Amino acid sequence: MEFLFYLNIMSVKVILGAQWGDEGKGKIVDLLSDNIDITARYQGGANAGHTIIYNGNQYVLHLIPSGIFNDNVTCVIGNGVVFDPESFLKELDMLKGLGLDLKNRILISHNAHLIMPYHKVLDKIKENQTEKIGTTGMGIGPAYVDKANRIGIKTIDLLDKKTLKEKIKKNLKYYNQVLTSVYNSNPLDEIKIILQYESYSSQLDDFITDTTLYLNNAIKSGKKIIAEGAQGALLDVDHGTYPYVTSSNPTVGGVCTGLGIPPTAISSIIGVVKAYCTRVGKGPFPTELNNELGDKLRKIGVEYGATTGRPRRCGWFDAFALKYSIMINGIQKLAVTKLDVLNDFDEIFICTSYEYEGKTVKTFPTDLLSLSAITPVYEKFEGWKTDLSEIRKFEELPENAIKYLSAIEKYCGVGISIISVGSKREQTIIIEN
Repeated sequence: MEFLFYLNIMSVKVILGAQWGDEGKGKIVDLLSDNIDITARYQGGANAGHTIIYNGNQYVLHLIPSGIFNDNVTCVIGNGVVFDPESFLKELDMLKGLGLDLKNRILISHNAHLIMPYHKVLDKIKENQTEKIGTTGMGIGPAYVDKANRIGIKTIDLLDKKTLKEKIKKNLKYYNQVLTSVYNSNPLDEIKIILQYESYSSQLDDFITDTTLYLNNAIKSGKKIIAEGAQGALLDVDHGTYPYVTSSNPTVGGVCTGLGIPPTAISSIIGVVKAYCTRVGKGPFPTELNNELGDKLRKIGVEYGATTGRPRRCGWFDAFALKYSIMINGIQKLAVTKLDVLNDFDEIFICTSYEYEGKTVKTFPTDLLSLSAITPVYEKFEGWKTDLSEIRKFEELPENAIKYLSAIEKYCGVGISIISVGSKREQTIIIEN
């Protein structure tokens, strides 16, 4: 009976990006964490950047979940994350400098794999010597390769210096040979890396634990949990625009594998979308605007990567791609961010379908040949030409803004529950139903 009761507890709310990333997940997680016990990051690494406004200032989180600015929240970095100790400690110092009480509030999975210096070096070399994917150069892809290749080093290995030393020496023997023989690059200093990672042991010991056990016990006791993704569903390594994707699963399936929790624990799935579309790096982007309108979106929306500072490619809202994302994730509600960026447009467009070789496409094509050759079909909407930043109720929005949002709901078949009209927490419209 206890087991059956456990399976019927649904206390995990999933917040995931439903486009190509950079949708504003950080603000939504921060907002919803006000009455949450735990926020847990389930995939990706320090290549993600979640921007939060706290006490009037802007901060970017790369590894620590976005609920950290709420004093009641415990933040978990799950086993599905590839963990960069150097990046984490910098982030930790930044948060301590803000005077936040972090005691017992950050937990790191003992099964999370480590980003190593050779991962970063190899990532940058390959990006420069081969066809560019658009990687951040943070070593994410190579770390996941080591994980799949069963030669990865885990955070728990930091706590055993003998094991850590043996694994680093073994891996460096291989990687230094690759760097010198294949890429004509300099070898890495074995002693320097061993000493660097041995120093992380004392600094991270208090954070590393069995987060899978912790989360499952929390679920069993009825704690409220938000599972936070990085990147976006259309960059999923299995379901995205491969090979121009990330190296993990930002889609909902990544929640269970990346945290070690059962699917029966998931109570709701919220997809976060911008009121338009952006994409960083290479890869197909059907609604991209390579003109003054795209430049205008970038300028008003301050569309530059939170991690790399790269200018984002901008385009109109793609409802057809979103329907695919809703299908593969089971998204039940949408959070629409940056609606205010469209305040000053005379006309706004929504892509409602694709055409390929003169025929209507039935489903979102993830193969590059088809997706690069499709023609987006748009519906035009009149702009509202009104400042939305002070509006807090849906019915107070301009008629044209309501028409635009209603069209998104109609085309996608999913209701909107949250609308962001600015970067601050309070610049948010919550729709009850």
